[in-house]
Amino acid sequence: TTKQDIRHRTQTTMAKLGICKGRRLSILLLLAPATISLAFAPSTRHYFAAAQTSGTSSSSSIDRATATNPATSSTALCSSNQVDNMAKSLPQWFQHEISITAPSRGCHLITSEINKAIQSDMSNIKIGMANLFIQHTSASLTINENADPDVRRDMEVALNKIVPGKWTQDGTFLHTMEGEDDMPGHVKSSLMGPSLNIPIRNGRLALGTWQGIYLNEHRNQGGWGGGHTRRIIITLQGQS
Repeated sequence: TTKQDIRHRTQTTMAKLGICKGRRLSILLLLAPATISLAFAPSTRHYFAAAQTSGTSSSSSIDRATATNPATSSTALCSSNQVDNMAKSLPQWFQHEISITAPSRGCHLITSEINKAIQSDMSNIKIGMANLFIQHTSASLTINENADPDVRRDMEVALNKIVPGKWTQDGTFLHTMEGEDDMPGHVKSSLMGPSLNIPIRNGRLALGTWQGIYLNEHRNQGGWGGGHTRRIIITLQGQS
């Protein structure tokens, strides 16, 4: 459909409705943007026809459009290539669940366990984000020093001073039925947080040289390796 066709049809319709020439001009001016949009509609139509179909149906829709209007052949072929490129750039989603155990209460480096769980998917992502979420209320996640183990030891000491276990015994806390480390564990979990967001760059977690992922276990009861298995959900999103 050309601009002339649309204009002729508009004028004919208005004449039938008895609209005077002066009002016709006003209406035509109002319809001008829509007329221009419709004049360029074929290329848009081909693009979405290819984008919304797959396999042979995609090519057949383009073939039918080309047969109807040969002048749009190059446009349709170009649109098909655009669809292929668009498919490659669409966001991709991956999700994993891992369970981790460790020998004691404290802060533990788990970067290697996380990387192992996601390595098969990371090659598909050039730029994106990774979310880590721990499904517990007495353990937490954080990012800190990955080289000197004294940092992890000192982190645990600091947390114990911030939220001392004696608060369970002196009446500060009422939620004490599971032991001295019960309520302090909940408080520490909220202070440190249950989740992390880490950028993905060129198929790798974009951690700094000295950054590592910690799983912080805040409970003694049962022993971390003897009953407190911690589940972590890892969600990846990005583009290739």
